[in-house]
Amino acid sequence: MRVLIVDDESLARARLKRLLSQHESFTCVGEAATAKEAVELSFALLPDLVFLDIEMPDADGLSVAAQLLNLNPPPAVVFVTAHPQHALAAYQVAPADYLLKPVSAERLALTLSRLGAKTRAHIEKQQSQWLSFRTGLVTSRVALSELFYLQAGDKYVRMVFAGGEALLEQSLKQLEEQYPNELLRIHRNTLVLASKVKAIHQTPDGRHLLELKQHHELLEISRRELSKLRQLLL
Repeated sequence: MRVLIVDDESLARARLKRLLSQHESFTCVGEAATAKEAVELSFALLPDLVFLDIEMPDADGLSVAAQLLNLNPPPAVVFVTAHPQHALAAYQVAPADYLLKPVSAERLALTLSRLGAKTRAHIEKQQSQWLSFRTGLVTSRVALSELFYLQAGDKYVRMVFAGGEALLEQSLKQLEEQYPNELLRIHRNTLVLASKVKAIHQTPDGRHLLELKQHHELLEISRRELSKLRQLLL
């Protein structure tokens, strides 16, 4: 696993690197002494794991961690600090762990043992957030985050996403099972990306239509799914 160590204290970086060298499956691929360097190296090296000091001269580690979420996939972050009062704020950016200085060999080993499988599973999940489709002999893919909705037809599922449409060979049921936390059923023949749900509109004849963020088309909601959608918007 590729590791980036970020700390403005050279001795702290050296100690952590020495302790890390005792674990063969973890390799230090870079070191940074400032928040700016940390972000630049993270985007250049694409580490799987970042050990991140919270207090640095130019910016704090919390802002760095927030920027690392823009990577695809984002690295796991372990905060390393001498100040335990930062723990609550640190957990607002969902770190994998939180270590207090001076880091002991035993505590680091515990963190790495928990991260080994967890981080790989996290990365695999992030890398699987794509929908693939074929156009003739060409296979393309769309990031799940670009999706608006999926609608079942006679033989295929129509995928509508930012930038166009495509046909998928998987069934709605298969897609729903593959992405249970991301896709939301609004009708027996329609799934939408849950994070794009914006508002429910009622027509004069009593039907209910769903509005999605950044999308002009309104989608019909079945009576069976209506209460679930209302709960989501609340």
